[in-house]
Amino acid sequence: MTQLEKKNKVAKAALEYIENNQVVGIGSGSTVNCFINMLDKVKSKIDAVVSSSELTTKLVESKNIRVIELKEAGKIPIYIDGADESNKFKQLIKGGGGALTREKIVAHSSSNFICMIDDSKYVRVLGKFPLPIEVIRMAQSSVAMEMIKLGGRPVLRENFITDNGNIILDVHDLEIDEPIGLESFLNNIPGIVTNGIFAIRGADKLLIANEKNIEVI
Repeated sequence: MTQLEKKNKVAKAALEYIENNQVVGIGSGSTVNCFINMLDKVKSKIDAVVSSSELTTKLVESKNIRVIELKEAGKIPIYIDGADESNKFKQLIKGGGGALTREKIVAHSSSNFICMIDDSKYVRVLGKFPLPIEVIRMAQSSVAMEMIKLGGRPVLRENFITDNGNIILDVHDLEIDEPIGLESFLNNIPGIVTNGIFAIRGADKLLIANEKNIEVI
């Protein structure tokens, strides 16, 4: 089974968690794109969508589903997104697509966070996937120096600007043994808008597609 087939498989499984007349938060990324492609199957259940990126908004609107602002939605009953990595505690690394700030805001505002991954993204220790950090451009050098002090190797994501107008540093070579602690530490470095560790508010349910079935944690 190819990785794309696994993504479609887990996206289909996530559709089952949408209930009637719900406002649904939707993330971004390749697995989410598979999920959005299947929304016609549950379109009648969805009252509206709160989107985490401009691309997701365009894709959802192409399905003739209403997209609303978070301030209009208030608390969101369900948020569905993918991840670049997850451990057994449902702590995640996200931001490979660059939408980590809005994703973290929507996840924080949701009652139930359903995360979809394939088994290649299920890891014992977070950090093999480079940690994305959204940074105000002025702080690029100072934040990069802080990442080096932590033992990381920061690399500017070239030719990329976030929906918020900021840059991304992808930090390689970190072994994240204490995700909550590192997330909290990074939150306090001036110039960092958001870091891609989703541990303080991790997923509530993790759906993992493997060769045989969908494992739910």
